[in-house]
Amino acid sequence: MYLVRKSSPLTNLGILFLVTNLVLRIVLFCLPITHTHCTATAIFKIVLLGMLSDGFVFIVGSIVLWLYSASLSNSKFNKPWGYLILSALLVLLGYISFSNTILDEYGGPLPLIGISFLSLKTVLFALLLFLPKYRQKIRLILYSLTLYIFVLIIILNATSEFFFWNEFGRRYNFIAVDYLIYTHTVIRNLFESYPVMPVFSAIILVSAGITYLIVKRTINFLENLPSRKDNIKNLALYTALFGISLYAIPALANLENNDNLFGNEIQANGYYKFYHAFTNSKLAYNTFYKTIPIQQAFTLLQKQLPGISQNNILRFIKSDSSEIHKNIVLITLESFSADFMKNYGNTENITPFLDSLATQSMQFTNLYAAGNRTVRGLEAVTLCLPPSPAESVVKQIDNKNKFSTGSLLKQKGYQVKFLYGGNALFDNMGDFFSGNGYDIVDKKSFTRNEISFSNIWGVCDEDLYHKAINVMNTEGKANQPFYNHIMTVSNHRPFTYPNNKIDIPSTSKSRSGGVKYTDYALRQFFKVAQNQTWFKNTVFVILADHCASSAGNTELPMDKYRIPAFIYAPGFIPPGEINTLMSQIDIMPTLFGKLQFQYQSKFYGQDIFQSDYKPRAFIATYQDLGLIKDNLLTILTPIKQVKQFQLIPVPNPKVKPNFQLNFKEVPIKIHNNALVKQTIAFYQTTAFLLKNKKYQHTSTPSK
Repeated sequence: MYLVRKSSPLTNLGILFLVTNLVLRIVLFCLPITHTHCTATAIFKIVLLGMLSDGFVFIVGSIVLWLYSASLSNSKFNKPWGYLILSALLVLLGYISFSNTILDEYGGPLPLIGISFLSLKTVLFALLLFLPKYRQKIRLILYSLTLYIFVLIIILNATSEFFFWNEFGRRYNFIAVDYLIYTHTVIRNLFESYPVMPVFSAIILVSAGITYLIVKRTINFLENLPSRKDNIKNLALYTALFGISLYAIPALANLENNDNLFGNEIQANGYYKFYHAFTNSKLAYNTFYKTIPIQQAFTLLQKQLPGISQNNILRFIKSDSSEIHKNIVLITLESFSADFMKNYGNTENITPFLDSLATQSMQFTNLYAAGNRTVRGLEAVTLCLPPSPAESVVKQIDNKNKFSTGSLLKQKGYQVKFLYGGNALFDNMGDFFSGNGYDIVDKKSFTRNEISFSNIWGVCDEDLYHKAINVMNTEGKANQPFYNHIMTVSNHRPFTYPNNKIDIPSTSKSRSGGVKYTDYALRQFFKVAQNQTWFKNTVFVILADHCASSAGNTELPMDKYRIPAFIYAPGFIPPGEINTLMSQIDIMPTLFGKLQFQYQSKFYGQDIFQSDYKPRAFIATYQDLGLIKDNLLTILTPIKQVKQFQLIPVPNPKVKPNFQLNFKEVPIKIHNNALVKQTIAFYQTTAFLLKNKKYQHTSTPSK
């Protein structure tokens, strides 16, 4: 059977696929971001099962190549079959060109793609039909191009996985799916971050060389095409292998159960990981996660949130003093890990302004980000609820009219805005914030004179802050306070920024440069802001949206979620270090407590200074949901499993106690069931409220 012969294109491409993925695994093992110490037995298992998975994935992915190979035949050009096939192609081309087809229903470029493909197919078939003397040469050219496309995909994907791993320490996941959706932004970012043209040129040349070798090895196949009988036998064999592969691929994925998360990721197949992420953008909590009776879940939640009732978390937040309606400026810093700062052990001096500002602020030294994406940070500080599995609420269809910091402040008479240096279309931010009552100020709002520097992600932080100053000067003239949420962009790959601002040149495109410029731009903002009439009546909240990286040895590495957070209000909120364990969702309710706000609340986030607050923090990926409490980390996974880890501090002698970052996460065999149920209660009730539209904003006045 030609499917398994040395001269078969399927055999040769299969070998290339396996070898390429084996080399990729070895490279991923060796990258600095990979923190894994596997035994020889574990490595053997990872490689063996990984290659088995690769083989089955190739069988499924080669269906197009098999169909192409099976279609190669000389008999179809004999009379009358050749003319009948050509006539059918012409009729079909006319139909999709001049009739309303299913392609037109989908719209976009799809009709043009369909017409172009069928036109090319018709022309090529006509050439092969009417030029029999050149048929072999034409077929060789088309055969070579077909193999080249497959080789290019294999090499290009391996290169893409290398860069993706180097950035995130993972195989393809939801982020890769997002990047596919926001193609224009991502391609621009790649061009600005990496030497794309040399890399692509190398990929093209390497793919061409490999294609030449495969064509040379398989030319005998092209000169001795299989008979109809051979094709029937091959169809039976391929169908059997295809069916086995559909079962084997997910079964092998379930065997990715190494003690080290990096080992699991290296064992996985990137193509299948992408498919899995693409088809699982929604994870219904009750379907995929461990549950308890919903009434029991709310009863347990009531211990953390006194005053709530069954199936409803609406409660009244009281104050003994009059409300203080100061202006509020919330600044979320892009990808700003705690370990960038001096207090947490950094020795590069890349945050001199924030290091200084920290001493003048109420500094929350034990605060954890809810997730590892910008939308998670925005969700946390806006909705103040635990993260949801799969997509953030920001990106869900049902993301409007939620109970939010913006809706609460609007009820109290505040002007409410979201200011962003990029295009708010990205990550659905514009839809989310506008759908929750925010006015949007993004890159589209800037005039040419207001932009001194920009890259694919948007204007530099200095330009954003200048715009914010102008907006607040206008707002300050109105007889009402303002709330402005500013989201920065400069500390993001490609880490480019205006020249001659800091001592790290923009051309270095380094993370340290991005951090230091972010710090520099913030200093310039406060230099200008402190001279404005509204400054003394304004409270500034500064924190990161998430850490720079979430890669680690475990599903939820603690140090990759610790972020800096400050409330700066000279003369109003005294400076100091607050080492209470807290979540990103608590920062705004804590501020509202300082402002003596009275309001009806649906927030899971709490004022950490209240006597009924029980320290805990939420951290999550798109599928693993974690709760930090009582020196334990409890994780819910989407296969209805629970993991629990004892958190053992790993002290850095050069860092003060309040700023220690590192913990050893030791698996616990006998779980603390009370904490397991509390973790389930937090996440299950969150899912329940969102699904049943019980987290909508209330129009009841909160004064």
